Amino acid sequence: MIYLDNNATTPLHPRVLDSMMPFLRDCWANPSSPYRFGHQARDAMEKARERIAKRVGCKTTELVFCSSGTESDNIAIRGVAHALSSKGGHIITSTIEHPAVLDTCKALERDGFRITRLPVNRDGLVDVAMLEASLCNETILVSVMHANNETGAIQPIEKIAAITKKRGILFHTDAVQSTGKLPLHFDGLGADLITFSGHKLHGPKGIAALFVRTGTPLAPVISGGGQERGLRAGTEHVAGIAGLAEAVDMAFEEQEPENRRIGLLRDRLEKQITASIKDTRINAVHAPRIPNTSNICFHGIDGESVVLGLDVLDICASTGSACSTGDPEPSHVLLAMGLSRREAQGAVRFSLGRDTKEDDVNTVVQALSGIVSRLRSISSL
Repeated sequence: MIYLDNNATTPLHPRVLDSMMPFLRDCWANPSSPYRFGHQARDAMEKARERIAKRVGCKTTELVFCSSGTESDNIAIRGVAHALSSKGGHIITSTIEHPAVLDTCKALERDGFRITRLPVNRDGLVDVAMLEASLCNETILVSVMHANNETGAIQPIEKIAAITKKRGILFHTDAVQSTGKLPLHFDGLGADLITFSGHKLHGPKGIAALFVRTGTPLAPVISGGGQERGLRAGTEHVAGIAGLAEAVDMAFEEQEPENRRIGLLRDRLEKQITASIKDTRINAVHAPRIPNTSNICFHGIDGESVVLGLDVLDICASTGSACSTGDPEPSHVLLAMGLSRREAQGAVRFSLGRDTKEDDVNTVVQALSGIVSRLRSISSL
């Protein structure tokens, strides 16, 4: 199998699995329990928290563990909205966010909050001047993702953070796709809240975290036992937290050479596809992008048919966000970037990973040439 859908999820690395096994097999106590067995689990969890904090550049007290990037986004956005509702009800986001952000904002809108959704340019980038002009006295939060999950386009997060800080407005960024792929330092990035997730960087599913800068007002979204300093109730997933720490360590250790290798493979993939298949378009090509992601439109055919054709050949790719699979509508990200519905319908996302090899690229390009040629010969688009 050739797996080019690493933005959807990544395979659990053996080193990560090994780090988790002691807490699945032996040290499986509830970390809130008062006896020594529980203390062992808590000590392991806190050591993992220290490792992660050191890698991403923050204090241990600024990390809140939860179950997924979606939950982390919800804690951030709903938490700020509920904490600051008396000060204002205006939230700014962009039109290309992950559904975890867009749908949460939509729900808050039904509750009476006012949501501004910023447009993006042809390369999927937010206009910082437009964002600044949209701020008002009632604005309590700006939420703009760091790297887009469909196109890989990187937003000017540091510039946005500087603007919001100057105005005393909180800033959240979903960094699920950029953590481990870019040399991030959370404290220096400038955001007040940062979301990241384990299964996007060869860690386990079911574990994620939210960076909450010290002093950031945040109301708990889930009520219960008061875990994670009262910000996220529920028994902590100690094995998952241990696995997240190992995955973060591994990603940061190998980041520079892996980024260089994967970036060259991504560029090779794009060059070969555009050279061998006519009427193709690389989306967000002029934007800074994370090195593993390529989103390509194949004119005149349906991207879903391309994905199915690749699947028959044991090649995994996608048409966009895995969280939107089953949605017959074209990608909201590509539509927001100004593509027509027909153009967006022909898009396929390739997201490379640590297991991607040069031979894989050659095999995929050869397979695509045949699939696209066959589909265009029978297409009515």
